[in-house]
Amino acid sequence: MADSGIPDRFPLLLPDAIHQVVKPGTALLRLETTQSREGLLDGAWWPRTRDIEAELPALISALTEHLGPITRVGVDASAWNGLPTRLVINDQVVHLDSDPVGDDTVLITRGHNDHFALLVVPPDTTADAAREAMARAVRADNITEAAQILIATTPEPE
Repeated sequence: MADSGIPDRFPLLLPDAIHQVVKPGTALLRLETTQSREGLLDGAWWPRTRDIEAELPALISALTEHLGPITRVGVDASAWNGLPTRLVINDQVVHLDSDPVGDDTVLITRGHNDHFALLVVPPDTTADAAREAMARAVRADNITEAAQILIATTPEPE
């Protein structure tokens, strides 16, 4: 395999309990408490399906609880089954933008310009690969792009 810049065996730096409960529909967040947000990604999300209207409300609810009101979400429309221009989630309007970010990233906006980038683990990913990808994404020192994390954590076909 080409050198992705990620060691083959990467320490999973999440509590053991997390590794047991991570399943489709889970979001893991690394919320910085300082102004320095050096890692490329702020978290990871493993949706159950490609139905954005069914999947996004739970993510936005979880993010709102920790970050405050979410105003916009940028996704790659080609990665989802239909993309409305807005959704009302918990009585709050959330605008959806079709950005060419690739289906491996979702961009979350709080307020007017406070952005958070989350790795999107494809719904059909195996549990072990999803846990490893999510653990890598939430590392504060992560400098690996989302696509490379997914490539590095996808098992070789047998």
